[in-house]
Amino acid sequence: MRIVIDTNVVISGAFFFGSPSRVLDACFHGECEMVVSPDILYEYQYVGEIFSRKHPNIPFQKLIALLCAKAVIVQSWRLDERVCRDPDDDKFISCAIAGKAEIIVSGDHDLLFISGYSGIKVVKPRDFVDKYLTEKR
Repeated sequence: MRIVIDTNVVISGAFFFGSPSRVLDACFHGECEMVVSPDILYEYQYVGEIFSRKHPNIPFQKLIALLCAKAVIVQSWRLDERVCRDPDDDKFISCAIAGKAEIIVSGDHDLLFISGYSGIKVVKPRDFVDKYLTEKR
């Protein structure tokens, strides 16, 4: 299954433990296929650099490199109309549409609110782990 992962989940998974880490681990081990766009990669990088200053012992750049090697990178487009209350979140919807992803994994209330748009489910990391990942690592 193809998924798009919101920045908050990538950052939480990289710098902390719990369900977000399990979601990233599932992508690294081929349990699901991560889809990203250049805009999303830029946001991961930008926010990751901020967290890297606070947590210099975490090899965030290596994680991003591994994500890029494993992910399907798609060219998404600007949506014709604003979908999310926060227009900055529309890039995740656009990426999911362009990459034919079934799910966006996010804890962002603005994205969770529009779950079902264009047939794309938006689920929290814990719910994704519980419902879609059968083998616990």
